[in-house]
Amino acid sequence: MTCKHENQYLQLGLNIAYYRKLRGLTQIQLAEIVGISRTHMSNIEAPGTEKSVSLDVLFCLANALRVDSGKLLEIRE
Repeated sequence: MTCKHENQYLQLGLNIAYYRKLRGLTQIQLAEIVGISRTHMSNIEAPGTEKSVSLDVLFCLANALRVDSGKLLEIRE
C-alpha cells in the first residue's frame, strides 16, 4: 500500500517556515537548536518534496519555535 501525503508535507514545511520566520530564526539557527543538519532543515521546509520527519524532530521543532506540535501539522485551506 502506497500512502502519499504531498499536501500534508507541503503544509508542514510551510508551517515550520512561518513560525521560524516569526521567531526571527534562520534555517541554520533552527537546525542548530534542534540538533539536525541545515540540509535536513532545508529539506523539511522545501515545497514539493516528501521527506521523512521523525516525531522526535517534530516535537523538538515545536519546542524550539514555542508552538504546540499540532500547529505545525495544521492544514490550512
